[in-house]
Amino acid sequence: MLEQSRDKRFGSRKYTVSIAGNEFSAADTLTGGQCFRWTLRNGRLCGTAFGRYVEMEQNAEGLTVYGADAGEYGSVWRGYLDMDRDYREIRRIVIDIEPRLRESAEYAGGIHILAQEPWEALCSFVISQNNNIPRIRGIIARLCLQYGEPAVNGEWAAEEAEGRAFPTPEALAGVSEEEFRALGCGYRSGYLTELARRAADGEIDFAAIKNAPIDEARKKLLSLKGVGPKVAECALLYGFGRLECFPVDVWIRRALETEFTGGTALLKSPYAGVAQQYIFEYIRRNPERFTKK
Repeated sequence: MLEQSRDKRFGSRKYTVSIAGNEFSAADTLTGGQCFRWTLRNGRLCGTAFGRYVEMEQNAEGLTVYGADAGEYGSVWRGYLDMDRDYREIRRIVIDIEPRLRESAEYAGGIHILAQEPWEALCSFVISQNNNIPRIRGIIARLCLQYGEPAVNGEWAAEEAEGRAFPTPEALAGVSEEEFRALGCGYRSGYLTELARRAADGEIDFAAIKNAPIDEARKKLLSLKGVGPKVAECALLYGFGRLECFPVDVWIRRALETEFTGGTALLKSPYAGVAQQYIFEYIRRNPERFTKK
């Protein structure tokens, strides 16, 4: 009865796409630290992107997106999940460049790089600085609840914040530093007030950053208050589709100092960001493998 009741919420608005073998893992992709708005609940991944709330369920038959018909899957979720890219070929390329990556790539080979909205990715990773994932998720949930518009299908979300779109720059442009602090943003509050104002005024050209040569794109982001190298790499990878970017956090640094010492070729790969996700997922599940001897 529970499953039937849950499905009746969305009526005929559900779409199933078949997936060959282990070519895609929705759970690893959506909950591995690329974004902070998806929750695994009763076997489904529940979350909002592009102002739309959906629930995703993956089994042997494929991936079902509840709350989206075939047209919306094709226009929104197919691109968001990066389903048209040949990740099998990418795995081959990165393993050829760095053979030590084989085990991580096979372990986490179902990860795709999400094509998030650039503004959401930039904001989220500014918030992520010196923060842990549960706290990041909490801050973003409060931000969406306070300033986000109701999402399509949002009335079916178990948590009210999940049913809200990520706030636009215009919605946040008038928010004071004190108001951001009240949401738990801490010292990042001043960064967010300036980012929102500049984005709302059109001073941040997201299209130009997406299409610029990578060094120029990095320079543009690093010129923004509160954006350091790691935030810039994360925003470029997860929000601008720049798969050559390689964010380095404490986990990845540990990997580069242990299993992947001297692996500079990996960082110069055109798919360095995909390799980074393989390493990140593997190390956080097998930390004992990456302890300095």
